[in-house]
Amino acid sequence: MNGVDPVALVVFLFFFLLVTVLGFLAARWRKVGELDNLDQWGLGGRSFGTFVAWFLIGGDIYTAYTFIAVPATLYAGSVTGFFAVPYTIILYPIIFIFLPRLWSVSHRRSYVTPADFVQGRFDSRALALVIAFTGILATLPYIALQLVGIQAVLDVMGLGGGEDAGWFRKDLPLFIAFALLAAYTYSSGLRAPALIAFVKDTLIYLVIIVAVIYLPTQLGGWSGIFDSAEKAFSSFNTDNADAIASGEATPKGLIPGMGVSQWAYASLSLGSALALFMYPHSVTAVLSTKNRNIIRRNAALLPAYSFLLGLLALLGIAAIAAGIQVKNPQLAIPQLFEQEFSPWFAGVAFAAIAIGAFVPAAIMSIAAANLWTRNVYKAFINPDATDAQEAKQSKLASLLVKFGALVFVLALPNEFAINLQLLGGIWILQTLPSIVVGLYTRWLHRYALLAGWAVGMIWGTFAAYNKPVVGKPDSHFGGSVGPLEVFGIEISENLIYFGVTALVLNLLVAVLGTFVCRALHVGAGTDETRPRDYLVDAGDPHVADVLDPIATPKR
Repeated sequence: MNGVDPVALVVFLFFFLLVTVLGFLAARWRKVGELDNLDQWGLGGRSFGTFVAWFLIGGDIYTAYTFIAVPATLYAGSVTGFFAVPYTIILYPIIFIFLPRLWSVSHRRSYVTPADFVQGRFDSRALALVIAFTGILATLPYIALQLVGIQAVLDVMGLGGGEDAGWFRKDLPLFIAFALLAAYTYSSGLRAPALIAFVKDTLIYLVIIVAVIYLPTQLGGWSGIFDSAEKAFSSFNTDNADAIASGEATPKGLIPGMGVSQWAYASLSLGSALALFMYPHSVTAVLSTKNRNIIRRNAALLPAYSFLLGLLALLGIAAIAAGIQVKNPQLAIPQLFEQEFSPWFAGVAFAAIAIGAFVPAAIMSIAAANLWTRNVYKAFINPDATDAQEAKQSKLASLLVKFGALVFVLALPNEFAINLQLLGGIWILQTLPSIVVGLYTRWLHRYALLAGWAVGMIWGTFAAYNKPVVGKPDSHFGGSVGPLEVFGIEISENLIYFGVTALVLNLLVAVLGTFVCRALHVGAGTDETRPRDYLVDAGDPHVADVLDPIATPKR
């Protein structure tokens, strides 16, 4: 393996083996019974406190691809690159307001997935099915991008062998890593990523803090770093002025200009914040906590990760000042670590990024598996499934989800996986009316919600499909923002995140459809929840510490 630094490799393997051992040991950690039901395997017994939940939810939200992609966006000179920082700030008040209500009703009614709640609230198996389908669909490319992050690290370390290497050398390390991840997730369930999250976050904080202190001493201070970036971007814009004017290239910079760029920045921030806590893995992490106040405490404490993210984004600028030259911006940060750090600390940094993929990938696969089990398998295939059968089905589904994502990444160009993931936020936003609005009112009709979901999904998907890659007019899925237009009618030239426009259309159709359904006296079904269900906490009547996932609570 030419180009592999033995010191960096040994350090990397040490931490990789450490988290593997912890992953298997997690099956015995905080165990109160056998892992033969979804509450124990898929939700960690719903027993995590503030400390564990802080690491788990943070590890769930801040993925390996976050640590690769955010600084890579700044390295590439995207004027909207910093949008990830404000969107995580917007996210936490949303968590504080909405998710405690979802926690309460889920614990009171033994719901495991957001689709369980939709089924109980709106009495619609079809609506629950499309919510589950959307969650799985949006999660798969998200898992795949964790592999993209690991691949970037392996390539820089020399383990991937580069683009010209045979499949055995290039892909075998990735297969081994994910085979071990699949094994200990199958064995330990949600407890595995919860325990590994301690190692992941400790390493990430260590690496980022050292980097933002050490790198400026080597690159002329932060003023020198920003000067280098400004010169690089100005030179690019000058040399490519004609291409920029014709739309064949995008201008580079750090601050969004007035007008179209600011609209893109603002709508991406808002839309991403609304989308992130709708993902099944975010809900799974929240439902694993033992009382609703833990969610609120974490909403107050989690902004520490936003501080970390802001520091992380600066590394993309540092990579420019360090003279990093890579065609694929995703390689910029691993390459920066290899070039500027000593081999042993570079090994720590590589391990931090790789382990940062394992935690979210495990939670995502568990969340997708729970959706399959509760809202497809149990709802339509085996309604009489026992607790053990449900747990077994989720374990098997989690394996299929992981290796499906692995095959997806290996079989398709990384650019395709990245662009397809942009649809994830657009898709998952279309579940917001059923889940978030449903937490407060049942006024929207179940069939109107279905119609709104369909319109939002179709419009958002086609809008993203018709967006070409800059400089490739015949390509597709080239981005997630574009001029504000609806079905070919341009309303504004300002760039808007497609997910926000699709959500507005979704809500309009749902509201209008509700008026129509009520005018025609179409049945709205029966709500199995009660107003007090949305406010209960652990210890209240009929809310057990560890719930029977299929028992029907007394009313």
